[in-house]
Amino acid sequence: MAANRRPTLADVAREVGVSAKTVSRVLNEDGPASAETRKQVLAAVAKLGFQPNLMARNIRVGGPDTTIGLVIPDLANPFFGAVARSIEDTVRDRGLTLLMGSSADDADRERALTDKFLARRVSILMVVPSVGAEHAHLKTHRANGLPVVFLDRPGSGLSTDSVVSSNRDGSHEGIAHLIAHGHRRIGFVGDLPTKLYTRRERLAGYRSALQEARIPYDRSLVVSAHDQQGAEAATSKLLELADPPTALFAGNNIMALGIVAELARSKRKDVAVVAFDDVSLAEALEPALTVVAQDPEEIGRTAAATALARLDGDRSRARTITVPTRLIVRGSGEQPAPDTPEK
Repeated sequence: MAANRRPTLADVAREVGVSAKTVSRVLNEDGPASAETRKQVLAAVAKLGFQPNLMARNIRVGGPDTTIGLVIPDLANPFFGAVARSIEDTVRDRGLTLLMGSSADDADRERALTDKFLARRVSILMVVPSVGAEHAHLKTHRANGLPVVFLDRPGSGLSTDSVVSSNRDGSHEGIAHLIAHGHRRIGFVGDLPTKLYTRRERLAGYRSALQEARIPYDRSLVVSAHDQQGAEAATSKLLELADPPTALFAGNNIMALGIVAELARSKRKDVAVVAFDDVSLAEALEPALTVVAQDPEEIGRTAAATALARLDGDRSRARTITVPTRLIVRGSGEQPAPDTPEK
């Protein structure tokens, strides 16, 4: 066998001096083979480093693979990393392996990834939907028993299980917290695209909290960014307004990093900050960052448990499960609004 070629079933058969069919029977435990033959085959497998092609076998016999396909927008985002880790921990005892791919929030890339997972007959498909993505093509697969679960955002064109955070209520709570400390000019730094479900829900919570406090909605206080550098620039834009905000609300963890960096650069310690979603080292900042924390571990656990129940035969109506957020008070969101001079 050439040194740069992966060993095949035929190589194992040649090493033992039996047919490839005999090797297949031993490895798949689906036919008669003597104890001695089994011992020799397993020894040859270990010697050659042969790895069975489970995908090819599953397609051949018509069974599902022992994997879960997970499509997320960004492998570098710690939120999705925590969700994935929780899913993996939950399904491990069932002998399932998690495979991940990043869509970069692109609908075409998401479709290509889901098609690849479907081609290898994954046991479960989980997707964080991209803006503009359609999921009607999954109807037949779901009808044939494939558990499909949407995470963080609902999908489009397919009635199936979804697990999301309480985005609107969490944002409302964070803004109400700033209002309770006297703030009336509150900037909202949201992510892009603006049609993103989580952004729309969090902005709706922002607006409802303002309305509840009878504070007029000011469009100039709402800005958008795609990454940390964009959030820094958006924050600078808000601070340069003729009537700047006295508090800022970050629409997600990446926006929060941009806000904190810009405030540190401009040496502004008089602006209160509340972020949606926690960030690493939030307690090490000065002041420590007040956040509306999501629970990515619970999102992952819930999604995995829901999918496993479907795999075990649960055929109840599709449902959306909302995982609560919680306000964590650390200091940055408790900075009081400066006294407003009388007009």
